[in-house]
Order: sequence, then C-alpha cells, then structure tokens
Amino acid sequence: MLIKDKVIAITGGGRGLGRAMALAFAEKGGHVALLDLNQADLDETCALATAQGVRASGYLTNVTSEADVTAALDAVVRDFGRLDVMVNNAGITRDGLLVKVKDGQVVSKMSLEQWNAVIAVDLTGVFLGGREAAERMIRLGNGGVIINITSVSRAGNVGQTNYSAAKAGVAAMTVVWAKELARFGIRAGAIAPGFCATEILSAMKPEVLEKVTAPVPLKRLGKPEEVAHTAVYIVENDFFSGRVIDLDGGMRF
Repeated sequence: MLIKDKVIAITGGGRGLGRAMALAFAEKGGHVALLDLNQADLDETCALATAQGVRASGYLTNVTSEADVTAALDAVVRDFGRLDVMVNNAGITRDGLLVKVKDGQVVSKMSLEQWNAVIAVDLTGVFLGGREAAERMIRLGNGGVIINITSVSRAGNVGQTNYSAAKAGVAAMTVVWAKELARFGIRAGAIAPGFCATEILSAMKPEVLEKVTAPVPLKRLGKPEEVAHTAVYIVENDFFSGRVIDLDGGMRF
C-alpha cells in the first residue's frame, strides 16, 4: 500500500510509540487520526504532523469503551472520508508477581484490579479497535491494514502475568484476523517491541536502566523511530500478513 494520502488511525497516538508512528506516516504523506486520553498530547502530536503538510486530527478516546471506540472511528471516517490503516498501540502495565513470598509466607498477590486493568486496555482495547476498523474498511471497500502492538513479553516475563497474557492474546488475534479478513483486502500484522526508549524507561536512573538493557545483546533500548519504521514496512509490503515482527535487539525471554 502506498501511504501517501491514506488515512492512518493510531490508538495511544499522543505520545511515545504512537507519536513516533504518526510522524513516520506523516513523513510519507499519510494523514493521521490520533486516539488518546490526553488532549495536550494529542494537540502536540497533531501540530508536529501537520507541520509535515498532512492532515491530522485528535480524538479523545478510552479504548476500553465500546462506545468511545465506535464514536471515534465514525468521526474519523466522517472527517477524512476513509480509513486505510488502524494501529492498535494503546497499552498499560500493572506489574507484580502472581504471589509474593517472604520467609515462606505469601505476603501479597497480583490483584484482580491489576489483572482487569491490563486486560481491558491491552487486549479488549485491541479487540475493539480491530473489530471496528475492520467493519469500516469492509464498508468503504478500499481494503486496509491492521497493525497490533504486542510485546516480547508475550512469551512470558516474570512479574507480568497480566501483560504477558494480554500480549499473547494480541499476537493470536493478529493471526486470526489475517485469515478472516484477507478476502476483503485487509491485512493484519503485529510488532513485538522489546524495551524501548519511551518516556517511562528514559526517565529511569542509570543503574536501573543498565539492568534493563543488560539482557539485550545490542546493549541498548530500542528507539520509537525504529518501531515506527517497522509499522511503515508492514503497510508498504502488500505480501506481509498474519505474522509478528520481533523488534527486541536480540533479547528473548
């Protein structure tokens, strides 16, 4: 798919990986529709994108709300007249051990709130974004691409029962959608980043950051721009579908 003049919707598009992807698509001439919970972040990213000569609009959206996602994508189609790419990027973490043991005694457990919060955003939010985007792409008849952001943690990472489960589910949904939607000219692919230099990780103390990067063979964090480059590749390569690209500097759990 040629990106120029296409419309790309991105959840969590206000900052971090979402912002990097928005600007990468804008640089290629794509118009961007950004869904996020933070208006200030949306405004800033939209300004950066429009500076590259494309259209950009922000939509306050809670991806866990079916009504919000439906309304936002209806607005995107109304405002832009089309929807060509959907990037399901919004995500959160609420890390913790399944059970924490001290001196042979269980002192804490991962709470149901921790579980539900991550599943709601990282799995249900992707489901809603993919479903609603697919419906509109089918109705518009132009085909399209759905990109889901999973994680290297989908293989199972200590302290991330909730996150690993959600991201494994995202990878599985990607394969299912590639099979189900191909007859409508819709491709689905996923990116599994390792540790990336987003605001949270970049703000870590040097000694903590060193521990984070130690297991990475390349000995550094990934750059948001590198994830964005991969998203552009998935859109532009018309034979790519149903697969997950690991972008982790060689790290494996």
